[in-house]
Amino acid sequence: MTEIDIEKENKAIAQEYKELLRISYQTLTDSDKKLIRKAFDVAVDAHKDQRRKSGEAYIFHPIAVAKIVASEIGLGATSIAAALLHDVVEDTPITVEDIERLFNPKVAQMVEGLTKISLVQKDLNASIQAENFRKMILTLNDDVRVILIKLADRLHNMQTMESMREDKQTKIASETLYIYAPLAHRLGLYNIKTKLEDLGLKYTEPAIYNDILGKIKETKEEQDAYIKDISDVLKKSMDEEGVEYAIKGRPKSIYSIRRKMKAQGVSFDEVYDKFALRIVYKSNPHDEKFLAWKIYSIVTDHYRPSPSRLRDWISSPKSTGYEALHITVMGPKGRWVEIQVRSERMDEIAEKGYAAHYKYKNGATEESGLDVWLNLLREALENAETNAVDFVEDFKMNLYSKEIFVFTPKGDIKSLPKGATSLDFAFGIHSEIGIRTRGTRVNGKLVPLNYELKSGDQIEVITSPNQKPTTHWLDYVTTARAKTKIKNVLNEDTKKIGEEGKELLTRKLKHLKITLNEKTVNELVNFFKLKTSLDLFYRVGIGAIENQQLKDYAAQKSNTFISFFKNKIKRTATTPEEEINKPIVNSNYDMLVFGKEHDKLDYKFSPCCSPIPGDDVFGFVTVNEGIKIHKSDCPNAIGLQSNYAYRIMTAKWIDSTQEEFKAIIKITGMDSLGLTNQLTKVISNNMHVNIQSISLSTDAGIFHGQVTVVVQNNTILKKLIANIRKIEGIEKVSRVYYS
Repeated sequence: MTEIDIEKENKAIAQEYKELLRISYQTLTDSDKKLIRKAFDVAVDAHKDQRRKSGEAYIFHPIAVAKIVASEIGLGATSIAAALLHDVVEDTPITVEDIERLFNPKVAQMVEGLTKISLVQKDLNASIQAENFRKMILTLNDDVRVILIKLADRLHNMQTMESMREDKQTKIASETLYIYAPLAHRLGLYNIKTKLEDLGLKYTEPAIYNDILGKIKETKEEQDAYIKDISDVLKKSMDEEGVEYAIKGRPKSIYSIRRKMKAQGVSFDEVYDKFALRIVYKSNPHDEKFLAWKIYSIVTDHYRPSPSRLRDWISSPKSTGYEALHITVMGPKGRWVEIQVRSERMDEIAEKGYAAHYKYKNGATEESGLDVWLNLLREALENAETNAVDFVEDFKMNLYSKEIFVFTPKGDIKSLPKGATSLDFAFGIHSEIGIRTRGTRVNGKLVPLNYELKSGDQIEVITSPNQKPTTHWLDYVTTARAKTKIKNVLNEDTKKIGEEGKELLTRKLKHLKITLNEKTVNELVNFFKLKTSLDLFYRVGIGAIENQQLKDYAAQKSNTFISFFKNKIKRTATTPEEEINKPIVNSNYDMLVFGKEHDKLDYKFSPCCSPIPGDDVFGFVTVNEGIKIHKSDCPNAIGLQSNYAYRIMTAKWIDSTQEEFKAIIKITGMDSLGLTNQLTKVISNNMHVNIQSISLSTDAGIFHGQVTVVVQNNTILKKLIANIRKIEGIEKVSRVYYS
């Protein structure tokens, strides 16, 4: 690098530092600025010889992370300093002790937490990525700001991934969608959540991302004009009422448009509410609610609202602290438009989450509110000893779940995730009440324990000192808290029986001249097709494993295990049913090839997404069933790519012209004379596609049909669906997947 380049780069670094101070959300004191300056100087010196893959000086990365922390998340000087230093312990000779000596214990503790997360994620020996996520999530108990800085770090990494290998991009993007975006959502950082989701989609489904992005750009001018028409109407009325406000129009995120397209089985053009209006009004705390409903009245004077899509998060804020009024109205040209109504305070909390939440808590400092905020997250952390994948899935369920609001018999309001049952409510009141629950009444009526609650329900819990949870209770609850408590109680009972079973097994094996040691236990677990030693001891304890079965094990000990492992290695279909269900793949045509070397390997299609030739797919190496093929947009793809990146295999089709595959098409429309005839004509005559089965019905003028066709590849199927859509009266055509 030339001297001129270095001088130019140093100027750019200095400019970035000034920008960092200027955009800080918190008011920085002189001592705050000194702390940040010192952290900046240490970071610049520590990273002076390092460069990123893109070629730029490494210091630009910690400065960019600090800018996100300062501006978008809104944290104070301690967090900004920690963000600037977040990579120095991992990447340079500086130690945590050095940080504590140069700064203070708080900065050192945060940098240490960030270093632990980075090291955990690079641990290639971990059995699954979920274990790494669990360790990361548990740092929430130390200091939630560590996770907030990590979110900023992840956001900047996602924004600068162009120079990485494609497989690394997919892995990092999958992790982002799997855990980081839900975390940002749960912490109330909706702006960051949206950016992470869009960037995640950019690298996991690039073709779809670019297609939606292109269409948004194409329609931008038309949408801007549409938003202006609505805004002009509302402005006139609000000006007359003396409301101080600002109206912002914004498109829905690419990720949310994609999600709607998938969920509703529609094209981009068929997604109606692709943008939203936000009205942010000025108000003192006393008048906030009054003014929100006044604006609601103004909006609905001009546009008809959809009562089923009104969301009042002002009367009952989300547990993240989010407050707003969401109104969906029928706008001009018969298009639905979402209008969000927020005060300036609500808008800040929606954008900044944690930091703004405490700005409005009577001047409480960043640190003083930590315990309160952490209480909202601890429920998901209670399940720390369970299987790592279950832990992360439970945690994610708590992060992303929609909320309902229910009442206790005394009229106190409680928030629960949507889908929660009356038994979940009992555990939500107190663990001991949940464990002793004998029955529940909702709105005065006795209901089953798995009764799904709705907002507004009033629940009474009936307890008994003799009641104990059963394994069926795990099917009755949805919240992580309830599942954890039930499992804990069941595990205690299982362990007691298991201890008795172990003693009994030792005596029984002694009669067969076999010593109970680690090797014997592993052999018995495999012999009885169990998962753990506890399963084995428990079954012996309850008498499920009989003496004759143990004699069979002793007699066939050596031969059994040789053949067992040989069969396991072969992993071939062993039953007639498996052979029938196995997709027919000719060795010359429609064969998937794997990896850079285009290896030809045995595989099976996964039933969760039913891929056919031509679909974008990847291979997943299972434990017992060889390679399973999933579509790239399979509902399980993100979880698999994130949790088990080391078991993902790239796959592509080398031909798709000779073989035939089954696909199911769902059709709805307006019933008309001759519609069935037209439909079969398009499928069979025009396209020469074989119909395997057809089911048609009409109800009050609405036509419903399900057609199973046999096609050669995805291209033909797409063309077929496009041709069916052209039939007059057909409203919607979509491909059906069964999990």
